[in-house]
Amino acid sequence: MAVFQELKKGALISLWFVFLTFPVMVIKVDPIARTVTWRWMNALYMAIGTFIIYTLVQFFIKRRGRSKPSTVQKEAGSSVIHRLLDNPRRRAMLFVALAAAAIAFPQLLSAYQTNVMTTALMYVVLGLGLNIVVGLAGLLDLGFVAFYAVGAYTYALLNHHYGLGFWTILPLGGLLAACFGILLGFPVLRLRGDYLAIVTLGFGEIIRLVLENWGEFSKGPSGISNIARPSLFGMELDLHGSIVFNYYLMVLFVIFTIFVVNRLQNSRLGRAWIALREDEIACQAMGIDKHRTKLVAFSLGAFWAGLMGVVFAGKTTFVNPASFTFMESAIILAIVVLGGMGSIVGVILGALILILMPEYLRGLSQYRMLAFGAILVCMMIFRPQGLIANIRRTYVYKKTHNDAQAS
Repeated sequence: MAVFQELKKGALISLWFVFLTFPVMVIKVDPIARTVTWRWMNALYMAIGTFIIYTLVQFFIKRRGRSKPSTVQKEAGSSVIHRLLDNPRRRAMLFVALAAAAIAFPQLLSAYQTNVMTTALMYVVLGLGLNIVVGLAGLLDLGFVAFYAVGAYTYALLNHHYGLGFWTILPLGGLLAACFGILLGFPVLRLRGDYLAIVTLGFGEIIRLVLENWGEFSKGPSGISNIARPSLFGMELDLHGSIVFNYYLMVLFVIFTIFVVNRLQNSRLGRAWIALREDEIACQAMGIDKHRTKLVAFSLGAFWAGLMGVVFAGKTTFVNPASFTFMESAIILAIVVLGGMGSIVGVILGALILILMPEYLRGLSQYRMLAFGAILVCMMIFRPQGLIANIRRTYVYKKTHNDAQAS
């Protein structure tokens, strides 16, 4: 009887998926010839495929439920990545291999592939910046793109009006974004949960609408063009040279960001963020100033977003408000959640997957985003904690010989 109920549920879910994908999978409109083609076989394939996937998912869930792994086994972290990083020799070999691959990448592949990878590395840094706010401090920020826009427009406006270069504006863009983070944090960080998310979302939209409507300041929807690319010791680079230089610059940024975030995570401040994320009341009872701790997390996350905004403006040589919509914040947040909240390696993998996958799924044409969404749904079913979950740090007391004598 239970098997029949599961099969019935699977059939209903298949029909529901056919209904949802009907306009994309079945109907094909040719606006030039003014004809409509009905592809009913696609609906059949969708129903059969959905039913098979649902059956397999239920089978693995029931099998995993029967095995019932212990909490100790779950906490131990059976991840291959963690085992590699725990061993110093393997870690050194892995870093050498990654460094060699990063150096050789633009030499072996085309400028287009290098440009795509540069964009992915930018989102790695953005994800690590948001990971400070969401993953460590537990503050749901849906307006992170606003600080990204502040950095981009800082470089665009100062370069356009005063001719200031990339390296001069880079720290200034980060600091200005951090100031905006502090200004936003003072009134809103007393909120928590959904209320904080709504306020930060509104802040992101306010920044975008100001940039879009204040034409005298930001040139409105037309944006600012002819922004100077980053230069190498004052030397102007051609297009290909600039693409390669931007790639190596982002590799250095990623290494620097990983080092800083890792040091912050293991510092006293990082432990305060984690305590704040777990229980605000207990954290405050231990003497931690929760408002100042939240403010530092918000400003540091905004600082990294501002730096990447300056890099984005220099890379594209053009900015306009359409580049800083809510979808950008949603993608960066999805990188953190998909990779694993609080996990540096997880965020890196999440950024590479979410940014590179749509590019390499272009061969699927109109089904690209459908396949992309299906992969994310499967990910959330089988790994809701993220690709690489952050392992909770534990301390084990080992009884020494002196302790044994004292007892």
